[in-house]
Amino acid sequence: MDALLLVAHGSRHPGSSDEIRALAAKIAQTPGHQFDWVDYAFLEITEPSISEGVLDCVRKGAKHITVLPYFLATGRHVSVDIPTELEKARQEYPQVRITSTPYLGAAKEIPDILVRLSQEAT
Repeated sequence: MDALLLVAHGSRHPGSSDEIRALAAKIAQTPGHQFDWVDYAFLEITEPSISEGVLDCVRKGAKHITVLPYFLATGRHVSVDIPTELEKARQEYPQVRITSTPYLGAAKEIPDILVRLSQEAT
């Protein structure tokens, strides 16, 4: 069983969390992915935390969890905080393979997306 865990920053603004939940649901409905389910977690402020998100995936039977950091730029959260949380999870659940994709901002498609968005605004 494979799970995708979308990890966002977290916010005090409730609409932000709702957007992440909705995005996870849209990803789950998108044809072509290889995941048995898509879930979400937050680095700080909002629940579920990364450790809670991983635990939920483990409870659902995940044998492999792919973490996708939903961040636009590298920084302490991407380079230190998320890897630290994932290493803790690997130690706690050695029977589960936990991997991470590059953060969203590193995706080669980002420039094309930004150009398309800017053209839609004109």
